[in-house]
Amino acid sequence: MAWAGWGAGPAGAGAAGGPSRWFLSLALLGAAVVTGILVVRRDWLGAGVGAAATAYFAARLFFGLGQRS
Repeated sequence: MAWAGWGAGPAGAGAAGGPSRWFLSLALLGAAVVTGILVVRRDWLGAGVGAAATAYFAARLFFGLGQRS
């Protein structure tokens, strides 16, 4: 049997419903803090990536991005 990759198949990543709201809240908070630090340091590229991560976690947490219907 060939290996299909991490998370492949019905028992793969997300099979149990995905990350909890608690995890997403911590990830959102962490991404926002890191983005703030990068803005203070004037690392604009890193701050842009951090802002994208913050927006992603906010969309997952508040708007249901990635949830199955």
